[in-house]
Amino acid sequence: MDTTFHVIGLMSGTSLDGLDLAHCSITCEKENWIYKILHTNTSGYSDTLIESLREAETISGMELIRLHHAYGKYLGEEVHAFALKHGIRPDFVASHGHTIFHQPDKHISLQLGHGAYIAAHAKLPVVSDFRTLDIALGGQGAPLVPIGDELLFGEYDYCINLGGIANVSYTQNGRRLAFDICACNMLLNTLANSVGSAYDHNGELARGGLLQPKLLQQLNAPAYFATPAPKSLGKEWVLEHSLAALRASEASVPDKLHTTCHHIAAQLKRALPQLHAGRHRVLLTGGGAFNLFLVQLLQEYLGEQYQVEVPEPEVVSFKEALIFAFLGVLRWRGAHNCLRSVTGASQDNIGGSIYLC
Repeated sequence: MDTTFHVIGLMSGTSLDGLDLAHCSITCEKENWIYKILHTNTSGYSDTLIESLREAETISGMELIRLHHAYGKYLGEEVHAFALKHGIRPDFVASHGHTIFHQPDKHISLQLGHGAYIAAHAKLPVVSDFRTLDIALGGQGAPLVPIGDELLFGEYDYCINLGGIANVSYTQNGRRLAFDICACNMLLNTLANSVGSAYDHNGELARGGLLQPKLLQQLNAPAYFATPAPKSLGKEWVLEHSLAALRASEASVPDKLHTTCHHIAAQLKRALPQLHAGRHRVLLTGGGAFNLFLVQLLQEYLGEQYQVEVPEPEVVSFKEALIFAFLGVLRWRGAHNCLRSVTGASQDNIGGSIYLC
């Protein structure tokens, strides 16, 4: 018997460009999963909220708990307004939250937005806190999206998300593998912000810059890039390595953007193994997929054996929110939604806390 769930998926990325909401229908039909994105919205963050999220790792424990609850209230209110606007009552909400700390080697990963507060203010059941169980089982707690890539976007050889951090997932020898590759929009948006822009529209600033070989070498230098998976990146690492190199450089902002795009393309190429003979299909989503210069550069780096594909804008922008809705469905059904082959945990697991309201 076919089963359909209606879910609002929530995603907030490290690039701080706002909250993505996606109302999706997700159906299991003869063991195949079918999705539809029905309604979407991106709620831009206020300057005050951006500052609170940006500084969250430096505040006291009491203040952090307060922010965890306040941000959960904010998410719940955004969901409630979104549902009222579209006249919908979904089965539940699935929220990734906003990552503040991610140091799985220390058994630390915190995503702001307490599920109880989301449920109380959305007046809906909520699935949240998807990472903690995997970390308790010795895993990275990330990436979480690969099982969605496999079951919803299995026609592609590689699924690459160009978000605050770029990551990839693919199937090799019957196992789904995935890992964070390098910082992406965290770097590009920070550079654009420094000249008064929210982001580099179409990559135009980057296209007008010049390659800085010394800076490129510095960006490519960290040992992380040669470390085998499973592995994942957090804001702390990006601040210490990639952003530190950019801030130390005396190059112009266009030159830094141009060189950073080369860095991202080079690391993406390094991350993609040859899976089979013939051409490989590469799905690009996330905000970086709108950067035409970066997409062009990636195709040049990869060469003719790879076909880089950017889907319709709705999928580009809301794929992660869709997949968290899907992860919520798997949790609701008591099915595995986190893969040990991806995270390095001791077993596949069913992550997520459920709050009923």
